Amino acid sequence: MTDRPENSEKEPSALERVLRLFGDVRAGEGVTAVLMFLSIHFLLVAFYILKTVREPLILLEGGAELKSYASAFQAVLLIAYVPLYGWAASKLPRQRFLLVVILFFVVCIQLFVFGLIGDVTHVGISFFVWLGIFSVSLIAQFWSYANDIYTEDQGKRLFAVIAVGATSGAPVGAFVAGKLFDEGVQPIWMLEIAAVLLLIHLALYRVIGKRVRERKGRAKKSKPLGEGNGFAMVFKSRYLLLIAALLVLLNIVNTTGEYILSSSVEAKAEVMEGTEENFDKGAYIGSFYGDFFFWVNIAAILLQAFAVSRIVKRLGMAGALFLLPVISLGAYSLVAIGAGFAIFRVLKTAENATDYSLMNTTKQLLWLPTSREEKYKAKQAIDTFFVRAGDVISAGLVFVGTTYLQLNLTGFGIANVVFVLLWLTIAFFLLRANKAATARAEAKEAEQGAEDSKEPADA
Repeated sequence: MTDRPENSEKEPSALERVLRLFGDVRAGEGVTAVLMFLSIHFLLVAFYILKTVREPLILLEGGAELKSYASAFQAVLLIAYVPLYGWAASKLPRQRFLLVVILFFVVCIQLFVFGLIGDVTHVGISFFVWLGIFSVSLIAQFWSYANDIYTEDQGKRLFAVIAVGATSGAPVGAFVAGKLFDEGVQPIWMLEIAAVLLLIHLALYRVIGKRVRERKGRAKKSKPLGEGNGFAMVFKSRYLLLIAALLVLLNIVNTTGEYILSSSVEAKAEVMEGTEENFDKGAYIGSFYGDFFFWVNIAAILLQAFAVSRIVKRLGMAGALFLLPVISLGAYSLVAIGAGFAIFRVLKTAENATDYSLMNTTKQLLWLPTSREEKYKAKQAIDTFFVRAGDVISAGLVFVGTTYLQLNLTGFGIANVVFVLLWLTIAFFLLRANKAATARAEAKEAEQGAEDSKEPADA
């Protein structure tokens, strides 16, 4: 089931020596790691092109209020989508299953193209809801696949390198989409570009699968996953419940933090509007966020490329799990005591950059000691429904806090400190559970060594 190097004592190639700048890549691992890097990179470029197309469609159709309602509707649809995804995974061999899922989303893109050409009503809202499911589902699926083909040791060494593809794909996709809009390219053609990128993403899966089979020296038709419902798996496993709780709390803290930042920017703009002649409030807010997102992305790429693998190697899962909540605790503690906007901006930049790099990698590492069924089915449930649930809870917190409790930014800062403390508590118990799950997985792998030598890689 894993992609082991052909010869661990073999000298690393020139490619692998270059990759060692970013992580501990060993002989025989370089080509597959690069293919995985490219696969997630093209997926993220496609998503950010689609995401950029989404904004004018939803805002022109219904405005920001409809956008917020659509986000909640996504979570409802995921309750039906996750069991359907699990059912399909139980019926099809892995490579065919990946083919079916990706082609399903490509066909959906073609339907939206026809809808735009035909000026069908409510295309914007439908596209917004669909894209929310698309993003969490296909990204979760990629990391399920990565967890499936790599051993735990390889995952801890290579996931940080592969994740550079995701971290770099986001700004590249946004840049490409912006340039296409500037050149007057119609949204339907941008959708088609994204569809082509998805087909490249699929083709890379096929190449990687072939390499995994060849590395084992045998080829055998892969088997479907075992039966089981993703939600049921989560609720039956203490370890998976802890992962779900951690991600819910992470999203509550981050989304509430975005509200604090947005409110701070708006308040500063209002002050400047009252004191400066000919001040353009909209231009100031747009300029601030352009600069903010630029530095977040730059910091995230640098952290992902040069720091994440070293943090995981030297500090282990403890460092990977605790660094982000410690940064968040510092940021919102300062908000709670009334720290200035400039200080919070710096800390929020650090929080987002760490989330997009170290924490994104850590979330994938947590799945290494789980079963194949859990990697695909339970991961879909957690990375889709539970993540969106965190967004919905944060929206409810903001609504209650502003409407009924009359909380100011200091009050929201205090609320986030409480949530971060809960997050740290969950992280403590999750770290212990991860150690136990890893020990069980290693023992099981040792017991099945003889059987694994007879069973070819399931690619």
